[in-house]
Amino acid sequence: MTPSNTAVKEEKLTLKEVIAMGIGGMVGGGIFSVLGLAIAQAGHAAPIAFAIGGVIAMFTGLSYARLGLAFQSSGGSFTFLEHAFSNRNIAAMGGWLLLIGYVGTMALYAYTFGVYGSAMLGDNSTSPAMHHLLETLILLTFLGVNLYGIKASGSSELLIVTVKVIILFLFAAIGLFYIKSNYVLPVFNQGYAGVLMGAALIFVAYEGFELIPNAINEMENPEHNLKPAIVWSIAVTIAIYVLVSLVAVGNLLPDEIQKYKEYALAVAAKPFLGQAGFLLIGLAALFSTASAINATMFGTARLGMIMARDKALPTAFGFRRKQNNIPWVSLVIITLATLAFVNLANLTIISSFASSTFLLIFAAINLSALRLRHRIAGGAMLPLFGLILSLASWVALSLYLWNTDRENLLWIGIIYVAVVVAELLFSQRRIIHRTS
Repeated sequence: MTPSNTAVKEEKLTLKEVIAMGIGGMVGGGIFSVLGLAIAQAGHAAPIAFAIGGVIAMFTGLSYARLGLAFQSSGGSFTFLEHAFSNRNIAAMGGWLLLIGYVGTMALYAYTFGVYGSAMLGDNSTSPAMHHLLETLILLTFLGVNLYGIKASGSSELLIVTVKVIILFLFAAIGLFYIKSNYVLPVFNQGYAGVLMGAALIFVAYEGFELIPNAINEMENPEHNLKPAIVWSIAVTIAIYVLVSLVAVGNLLPDEIQKYKEYALAVAAKPFLGQAGFLLIGLAALFSTASAINATMFGTARLGMIMARDKALPTAFGFRRKQNNIPWVSLVIITLATLAFVNLANLTIISSFASSTFLLIFAAINLSALRLRHRIAGGAMLPLFGLILSLASWVALSLYLWNTDRENLLWIGIIYVAVVVAELLFSQRRIIHRTS
């Protein structure tokens, strides 16, 4: 046989596997922990809050699809910003912001793992020691896994997501028959403003679909599959969130939600599935958060490596192990930052920080699609709507924190200022060295 006949065909991700990546990235822990926050803010209208978040995600996802097809790169958001803005500092700041946003989401996943793990072990949150131990152990465990280069394939991710989605849809399908009408009516029992605040606060639950364009060079027929993968992953996630939140609202009283808000979803399964339902949802949460930490850590470390290669981060972020080409410095720094954040902050600050960061990132991506509309397919309306909705939600979140928790808002502002200053100082140092 000739070499051409014996050549092994390069494996590519199928449409189903790419959709699984998107759903797995979104339904990775957010819904399990922020559901209580959404209900606390939006009341009976929590499903509407999740739907609003989904609409913002869908508009932004379409912008990502257009940009991803035009600039096929594993750099994703960072690459799109580089093309949209001539000033390199803007793309670098966006990249730095994206990195700390992923630190925030990993902190949320680890926090959720600790909460559900403690609850399943019988800890009633009287002592935070068990919670801190579990969230620390899960991060260190996957730091070790990633340092050794072990990662899930597309087929295993498809299996993981399928099991997770089946559990949540079964929960929703059975729970719908047990909804109490007086628990869900009137719909807007906490006003219309609460719905917007709830949507902004839990937006982090939709973070994850933006990772799909990063895999464009590893997927089958990207010109045909990229957009459907993004649209379907967001659509399925919206359906899950709306149904699950409706069942939770219809089975829990306000005082129960307030008491168990950090693991309200597992408690919501008790009225119709008993202790078995609590354990099933708890296991799903542990499984989801663990896989999400692994995938996010893997992708974030490589984003840091790409940024270091483009001289947008210190060179150390690009250091790799000779044995397996793993960006070990990037992994260690990102994990240490996540450990500090998750052990020092509470659920509200972690969720609001992550939501705020990704609302800003998605606003920037929609603005990029708007600026590059003559180079990519499509008009200006979709990215314009995405930009307006993202910014409006960010303003709503900021107003919520201003009225309820100004100290947390101050800390978020300090982190953002520190990121901008650090990037500018690093950029200036780079310019000085280049001049020298």
